[in-house]
Amino acid sequence: MTASASRSAAGGAETPSITAPPESLRNAAPVMGSGRFIGYVAIVVVLAAAVLVVELATPFAGSGPWEAEIWLMAAMALVADAFPMSPPGRRMSSAVFPSICFSFAILIDSNLAAALVVQAAAVVVSSWRMKHKPWRAVFNIAQYAIALSAASAVIHLGATLLPIDAAAGWAVAVCVLAAVAWFLCKYTTTSVAVWLRFGGPLWPTLRAPLAPEALTTGALLLLGVILAAAADQSALYVPLAIIPLIAVQRLAVLSTEQTRLARLDSLTGLANRKVLISEVGSIAAEYARSPAKARFALLLLDLDRFKHVNDALGHTVGDRLLVAVADRLAKNIREGDLVARLGGDEFAIVSGRLTSPDDAVRLAARITQALQDPVTLDGLPLDISGSIGIALYPEHGTDFATLMRHADVAMYDAKHRGDGIALYAAESDHNSPRRLSLVADLRKALEDPEGGGLNVFYQPQIEISSGEVVGVEALLRWHHPAYGPVDPEELIKAAEPSAVMRQLTRWVLAEVVAQLARWRPMALRLRCAVNVSVRDLHNDDIVEHVTDLLREHGVTADQLQLEITEEGLMADPNRVLATLAKLDKLGVAIALDDFGTGYSSMQHLRRLPLAEVKIDRTFVFGMREDPDDAAIVSSIIELAGALGLRVVAEGVEDEPTWRMLHQQGCEVAQGWFYARPMPAEDLLAWIARTTLPGARRLASRLPAAHPHAVIVPAPTPESP
Repeated sequence: MTASASRSAAGGAETPSITAPPESLRNAAPVMGSGRFIGYVAIVVVLAAAVLVVELATPFAGSGPWEAEIWLMAAMALVADAFPMSPPGRRMSSAVFPSICFSFAILIDSNLAAALVVQAAAVVVSSWRMKHKPWRAVFNIAQYAIALSAASAVIHLGATLLPIDAAAGWAVAVCVLAAVAWFLCKYTTTSVAVWLRFGGPLWPTLRAPLAPEALTTGALLLLGVILAAAADQSALYVPLAIIPLIAVQRLAVLSTEQTRLARLDSLTGLANRKVLISEVGSIAAEYARSPAKARFALLLLDLDRFKHVNDALGHTVGDRLLVAVADRLAKNIREGDLVARLGGDEFAIVSGRLTSPDDAVRLAARITQALQDPVTLDGLPLDISGSIGIALYPEHGTDFATLMRHADVAMYDAKHRGDGIALYAAESDHNSPRRLSLVADLRKALEDPEGGGLNVFYQPQIEISSGEVVGVEALLRWHHPAYGPVDPEELIKAAEPSAVMRQLTRWVLAEVVAQLARWRPMALRLRCAVNVSVRDLHNDDIVEHVTDLLREHGVTADQLQLEITEEGLMADPNRVLATLAKLDKLGVAIALDDFGTGYSSMQHLRRLPLAEVKIDRTFVFGMREDPDDAAIVSSIIELAGALGLRVVAEGVEDEPTWRMLHQQGCEVAQGWFYARPMPAEDLLAWIARTTLPGARRLASRLPAAHPHAVIVPAPTPESP
């Protein structure tokens, strides 16, 4: 450890950010666990005083006349420590205070009293230059006193045990052992101070900086041994130590710069993920030791529409925008908080000393406000905004991984709701234990040849004008062995973020196409709509899968229709366009589900190969009572008609709604007014007994003896 370690470790945390931390924080005792830290400082000072009383009472440590080389080394120690190099970090491990080289040489050549006077004077000079508090300088002097006393005791013991005519090598060995004793005392007292000040486990605090500290401090101490030997010959040798001291300092500077670059984001100069993880872990450990109900917050910020800037103006402008955002964040966090860039357009803030969740929300609001003013780049004002998710310690987690995941959930919740700021809520977490269990059990069900409780139900789609059954929608149902019937919405929300969603889509498609093949010999030729996730369309694997299924079962492509939600499509329309085009070329119809709830543009509707739009049930259900809903439904029907798209209204539950849709020109409807979703065999029975005129015509074509029998024909492959 260099001499700087104790001068910095006792003082306080240096928060990694694009600017240096406040000196007041570095000079302050910790708020959390301050009693133990202050008690430790007092113990070290008292112990140093006691050791000095014993050591200075021995004849070996007594004072004597100062020779010229002693005065010269003392002067050089003071001058060298007047210009210390102070890198960032909790320990400032690589800071170089050359005074320890000279004070150790003085200890060897003269006595403990002289060495301690020079070292104490050097500490006073460096503390004045670095604006340290008086208590901090006293603690540092006490550490040096203990270290020098230990080294003096080793030298004294060696002089006592070795004969007067001992070889020079033995004297060198004693000096090396004295240097080891100095280092161990200094390193241990500093490491314990760091541990008490910042928290965390003790052993990593002791172990982590050992190698770099031993290298730099060891070089200075061993140089002191050489300097002492040279000074015995002539005082003129003392100034020659300047060159190796400069080399040691340059080595420390280069090492520090490498460490600094490894801790900072290269673009913005903010702390990186590595520093963020370390900081959260240290604060969590410090707060865990406190009996007070302390909390801190992890805020995760994601810029909105940043991709549009990169796409429109290029990555160079995007990088400049990120730098501007980083600067605003650094200026608007509280003193002692940490701001880091995680990569891309994601930033994180660690804010401590919170009294309530409202403190974190207020900080998030201040950051959101700071981002509202446009950033002007090359004369072009760019509007920026962000979504912030907040996770609190200890309510939402006690380790970095948990806090980060929960902040991420809250951030996406804020982005989805459009609120800008969201505190983590368990009900918004897609990774709750129940959902994780559902995903695992769903995977097993898909691998079960019997379906594991999975079934496909079918809801009829009726042509309003004729009552003809023109199609069905396939709806997934799952009877979980432990939970019972699982709500379809919960099932999709659990599966969609995971890879199991792709397996689920393939399973449903296989079931539907096989069922269409079973209906074919009964002259029951219906179009079946299947809902797919936008993730299923990110590559064209689904096209190959559908082609293989149609060919295997001898089903024509016009009997299959894939439905994608408007919200999912608008999230990434360009990426799925190629897949949709291939499906359209195959002959599979594409429908836009839940139309009216998203943000579709006329440009996307014109570009996409759509055959149908489905009016969301919320508008259909409310159109009888709410004129606005009725106007929206009417507008959608007119818009779809102008684009040549078929319109299906879902959620039709009564005759007045059916009549209103008929008057407005809606073509197809589905809902409980006609029939609820039902298994395939029940669908045949429903067709046989329904009073709809079109359905009666369809029922007349079914086998009379077994109107709801399911016939499984031998498939005859034909080109789709």
